[in-house]
Amino acid sequence: MRTAYQYKLRPTKQQVVELDRWLSMLSAQYNYLLADRFNWYQENRSSVNACPLVCHLPELRENPDYYSQKKTLPQLKKTHPWYSEIYSQVLQDVVKRVKVTFDRFLKGDSNGKRSGKPRFKSRSRYRTFTYPQMKDGCLPCNSISLPMFGKVKVVLHRPIPDGFKIKTASVTKKADGYCLTLSLEDKTVPEIKPDFNPHSITGIDVGLKEFLTTSEGETVAIPQYYRKTQKRLRVIQKRVSRRKKGSKRRQKAVKQLGKCHKKVADKRKDFHFKTANWLLSKYDVIAHEDLNIKGLARTKLAKSVLDAGWSSFMSILTNKAVNAGLLVIPVSAYNTSQDCSNCGEKVPKKLQVRWHDCPHCRCSLDRDHNAAIVIKNRAVGQPVLKARSMSYAIAGVAEKPTPDCTQLV
Repeated sequence: MRTAYQYKLRPTKQQVVELDRWLSMLSAQYNYLLADRFNWYQENRSSVNACPLVCHLPELRENPDYYSQKKTLPQLKKTHPWYSEIYSQVLQDVVKRVKVTFDRFLKGDSNGKRSGKPRFKSRSRYRTFTYPQMKDGCLPCNSISLPMFGKVKVVLHRPIPDGFKIKTASVTKKADGYCLTLSLEDKTVPEIKPDFNPHSITGIDVGLKEFLTTSEGETVAIPQYYRKTQKRLRVIQKRVSRRKKGSKRRQKAVKQLGKCHKKVADKRKDFHFKTANWLLSKYDVIAHEDLNIKGLARTKLAKSVLDAGWSSFMSILTNKAVNAGLLVIPVSAYNTSQDCSNCGEKVPKKLQVRWHDCPHCRCSLDRDHNAAIVIKNRAVGQPVLKARSMSYAIAGVAEKPTPDCTQLV
């Protein structure tokens, strides 16, 4: 079992200077290795027989892969002795980051989706370095021992579980200081297999009027953290734009702006976790729409969609369900707001119409509540739930009746 814990670091002023120096050197090395790959790609992207007859063919060289770039690190420490102060495995991790970034650009990820062209990182954009291996006992009391850096004070707001071993450690610079992310592993803890009750199911319809509405009619208000902070953000952003580029006063204003944005993101993340916990404590199976959130973020509702953070919430909900042995099912979002939850007939309505009135079966209820019931009904037809319901029927567990639409009005 693998999990990650994040803690706040409390480095001294001298350690802060050293951490910034490490990040500056690592960003320079990252840019150099990435430029080396770009140069090879531009010079060798076409085979010789595909070039025109009259052209200048550069000298072909081998592809700078992970191992060849890794072999350049000893020479780097000879030509640039200050890189000897950085732990060797931290430098090797930079080579790995370049490899992963460039491979996603050329080949794509495991799903075949290619990312955009990698960008060079300035000192302010390179914020993390990683120790791929950590020794046992590296976290005594309230400090962590980082190889070739020293001991740094850590705020241990929660203890590491017994039996878990620290595999990697990442130091990240954020707007309000440095934090430590530990990757933990315990091989004695097996992976949690889904063991859910198929009759304890609900459908949720996410929206912008209410954050979500369940098929039982429960609603969760949308907090709109970004919109509530817009006035303050506008003042700070104007302060940044008025400062002279490169000045210390501009850096101070940018740091203040980053803290404000981080506060909004932290509030939203906390709300998502609490909402996911509330849902999983009441239901074993949760069905939701399989939305194209990237597409919705290009519409006129983009600000509200991104402020709600649906994608982040669905990811948190799915991960917590897996850890709890529960199930989250995505269903098709096609016509969930147009179909009637009682008779299944299509009832066209515009976005501003917030009430569902079916002329066929006289079903009358809130539009979002109707959509949540439709989502639940679609999830009930999924093969995994049919198989589990059959096993419950064989075991003698009575199936809960589906609520009638007339009882929901």
